[in-house]
Amino acid sequence: MACELTRSRPLDCKDIMAGVRNIYFVQHGDLTVTAAAGAISQIAGAGGYSDGYYRYNIPKGQASMIETISASIETGTLFYDGAVNLKLHKLSLADRNEINLLAQNRLIVFVELYQTTAGKNDIWAFGVENGCELTAGSATSGAGFGDLNGYDLTFNSSEANPALRLADYTSVPFDNFTLTTIHA
Repeated sequence: MACELTRSRPLDCKDIMAGVRNIYFVQHGDLTVTAAAGAISQIAGAGGYSDGYYRYNIPKGQASMIETISASIETGTLFYDGAVNLKLHKLSLADRNEINLLAQNRLIVFVELYQTTAGKNDIWAFGVENGCELTAGSATSGAGFGDLNGYDLTFNSSEANPALRLADYTSVPFDNFTLTTIHA
């Protein structure tokens, strides 16, 4: 059987912190991704693409990622639904225009967590196989002085495999890949 179990999992230390630090966007068709055993080992520009990743700095507590395993006993199917939600403070014309472009594209969404491995933030990739798309969002002014004035966006993916984790980087995210440029 090809799906034999390979390991046990003991109770681990309480040494992590939840939350999302940054989110990076790239158009799905612009990358060539190489992965093995659930980890991305190389990212290169496809067809000469060299522009890089577009980083969104996320206010603390304003983003999350969820991956739902969807399996059917009746049909024997299995797939993974990914959801990345983020809130951006302050309404602006520039953000409105860029969100419109995000909504028109199939993306790969890289989620940089506060959780670390070997002193570096873990980064997970959604939409590597089929793309990740903006499926819901709102722009709101809020009613009360303390309400959100900004955007609430949700990106979804459906993949045959779980989200991929990026291989450890040296000093800054993506520095161990062919495509390294980050637009801040």
